[in-house]
Order: sequence, then structure tokens, then C-alpha cells
Amino acid sequence: MKLVEPILAFQSELRRIRRDLHAHPELCYEEQRTSDVVAAKLAEWGIPVVRGLGRTGVVGIIRNGTSTRAIGIRADMDALPMQEVNTFEHASRHPGKMHACGHDGHTAMLLGAAHHLAHNRNFDGTVYVIFQPAEEGGAGAREMIADGLFTQFPMEAIYGMHNWPGAATGTLSVVAGPMMASSNEFHVTVKGKGAHAAQPHKGIDPVMVAVQIAQSWQTVITRNKSPLDTAVLSITQIHAGSATNVIPDDASLVGTVRTFTTPVLDLIEERMRDIAVHTAAAFGAEVDFNFKRNYPPLVNHAKETAFAVEVMKQVVGADKVNDNVEPTMGAEDFSFFLQEKAGCYIFIGNGDGDHRDGGHGLGPCVLHNGSYDFNDNLLPIGASFWVKLAETSLPLA
Repeated sequence: MKLVEPILAFQSELRRIRRDLHAHPELCYEEQRTSDVVAAKLAEWGIPVVRGLGRTGVVGIIRNGTSTRAIGIRADMDALPMQEVNTFEHASRHPGKMHACGHDGHTAMLLGAAHHLAHNRNFDGTVYVIFQPAEEGGAGAREMIADGLFTQFPMEAIYGMHNWPGAATGTLSVVAGPMMASSNEFHVTVKGKGAHAAQPHKGIDPVMVAVQIAQSWQTVITRNKSPLDTAVLSITQIHAGSATNVIPDDASLVGTVRTFTTPVLDLIEERMRDIAVHTAAAFGAEVDFNFKRNYPPLVNHAKETAFAVEVMKQVVGADKVNDNVEPTMGAEDFSFFLQEKAGCYIFIGNGDGDHRDGGHGLGPCVLHNGSYDFNDNLLPIGASFWVKLAETSLPLA
């Protein structure tokens, strides 16, 4: 690896910052302390700060030279509403809140890059360091865009990074095109007519209708969608009734749909609606069909992805770079940025959990698990990558 030496020397401070953030997790749009810490550090290092985009977002502006060119680098800041089971010193001090997705590490890595870029301005142009709130379900990226991120801070491209448990520590991976899926949810209520369970002919059984709909929806994946397209339709909840001898008035189906392209999503939503409405009608029932699109597919731009791959190789070596990583059905609101600007999103390997301090929860070190912890060994690697990306994107004349 060819890491930036001053960042290696700064690693202990980054570790301290990261662990402080881990101990004080804040949920989406509640990142007041986190944004205060970020803004204070940027100001301490002489970086102009703009706050308030996406409510609690922070943007640092690092300029050098005369070029009008600019890029953006983003880190997410929010935590998850879940209980941490780790008991080490930097475990969450707030019950029911935990940095179980590594956003504390993402923030620390970008702070490390900002510190170096502010003190070693080996670039010509502007680097915007973007600390985004509310990735975990709050669509903070969309809110920052709506508040003028790209109009106030014009940039040619934007880049982001996420730690990836299970991948070898410090490896970097990416793929051009779709890399993460869209995230969508459905809430469907079948309205029948309640009756005594011993006299089912006097009612309209919404449970039977819901079962028929659930079974039929799977044909959307196997018979309506092209087998060359990828999609998931998962019914994760079915709720009906409260007694053994009562046919209920209604039944509900709840779940998620994931796709890599919007046309496939359009097809699935349309067919799900048609099947639900007409199946219910065939039984004399009615249906309320609600389909919510949360995050669009994350689609990396080819040019920026190829550029990032070359920088990856410079930093960690070609043997630790995968430029054709398998896409994941997980979702990420960085996709909103990539709908507006060229750029790409990459993964950095977090290892298998051997890095964790004593007192961890003994469970697997995977995302959204109470035993997870970010790998502090990544801090100089991620920060070095961001620095090299900025310096290579905006070379000195």
C-alpha cells in the first residue's frame, strides 16, 4: 500500500474521533452533536464551513489555486435505532441507538482527508467535503440536493464510500453501472366482510384473498419480468384476525421490492397493483394498494468509476482492487446524488471482525448487527484514497 504518510501519523487522532462518534450515535436528522464535532474540526483546520443543508448537514470548502474545477466527497453521519450489545469502552452511551453501519468510520475517514488537504494543498481547484445526515431511511441526500447542494457548490463529480464486512481489510471494490438496488415498500390491505368462522359463507374472507394475492405476485418475478433482469419481491408481513372463530374484516400484506433499474420497478409495481385489485374483485373484496419508492437504484457512472479504479490501484495495489464486484440488493441514498451528478460509490473491506476490542458482543461483525464495530485500520486507507482521488482529479498545473 502507498498510504499518505501524514495521515498515518494522524491515525490515532482519527481513531479518537471515530470512537467518540461511535459512543454518541444520533439518528437521522438528529445529528446535532455529530455535525457540531465535524464543523468544529473543519473550522479548527481553517476550512470554511456551511451548515444546514438537509437540516443537519455540513459542507467544508477546501480551495487552492485558480482552477474553477471542483469535486465532492461524501460521508454519511447518522446511526441506527437499535441496541448495541458491545460493552467495550467506546460502545454506545445512548440506549436504542447504535453506529451499526459504520457511518462513524465514514465520517472519520473524510475528516482525515480534509485535515490533510487543508494542510497540504497539492491540487488546483475546490474539494467539497460533504457530511450528510439521514442515510438510514431519511433520504438525507435528497434533502441536501433540495436545499441547493449542487447549485451552491457546483462540482463535476461526487464520490462516496461504504465499509463492507466480509471483504478483506482495506480492499477496495466497485463496479460500473448498477451496484446497489432501489428500495421500495408496499402496504396492501384487503377489505372483506367479517363473519363467524363456522359460517364462512356469510362473509368475504380477506385471509384467503391475501393468500391468493401473495401467491400470484410471485409470477410477476417468474413470468412478467425478463429472466435477464434482477429483482426481489419479498412479502415480510401478513397480518389478519385476532380470534380462532372469527373471520376478520381485513388482512394486510407488507414487504419490499428491490430492482436495479427503474423500468423493471415500474413493471413490478403495475403488475402487483393489477393482480391485487382484480384478485380481490374476483372474491367480492376490495383492496387498498400503497407502494412507496424510497431510494432509486445506485448506478455508477462508467468514466468516474474507471478513474476511481486507477486511483484505488495507486493506493492499495492492483491485487487489492476488484473493479467488477457483485452488486448488492441493499440500498443507499447516495443514488440520489448519482442521478444528478456523475460519480461513483465504492466499498472498502472491513474484514471479518478480528479487529474488534475485547468486550464486543460475540455476534457477527456485519452491518446492522449489535456486535458490529468499524475497523479503525481502515481510517488511513480511506483517508489516503480520498486525498489521492482529489489530487488526481484536480492536478496542479
